[in-house]
Amino acid sequence: MKQGRAEAYYRTEHADGRPILTSGDVDSFIDDLLGGSDSENMAELHSLDRPLLASGFPDHEFLVGVDKELQVGVLSFMDETGNLVSLGDTEGRGSVSYFIVENGTEFPDRSEIPISLVRQAVKEFLTSGGQRPTFIQWQEPEIW
Repeated sequence: MKQGRAEAYYRTEHADGRPILTSGDVDSFIDDLLGGSDSENMAELHSLDRPLLASGFPDHEFLVGVDKELQVGVLSFMDETGNLVSLGDTEGRGSVSYFIVENGTEFPDRSEIPISLVRQAVKEFLTSGGQRPTFIQWQEPEIW
């Protein structure tokens, strides 16, 4: 199993230096998100194992959101193939918003999945070198 690395941004203080995550950090990372405020309940991850675009920016983005009250979360993966969000297998609660440092992103109905699957997806993202996790279902968001 590959020990991938990713930069994370989910707290105000990360503007001055983003923490680096490995697969061994995933549980504490998710626990930190769960323990944070509702205005900082989502993270933006960029794999350090993928090449940068000619512009110097990452060629992808992986968003990871958590809801501590309901113990569910959302995922979004964007790269050159398009934008996808997680697809839960139960009826959702309508569109929901998650926040990176008070900046909200709205997710479509049925995008929330159990926290255990969020943890597993982040581990797969890291160990695959920054690829979209394959064991969950994905949907194309109509609102993006």
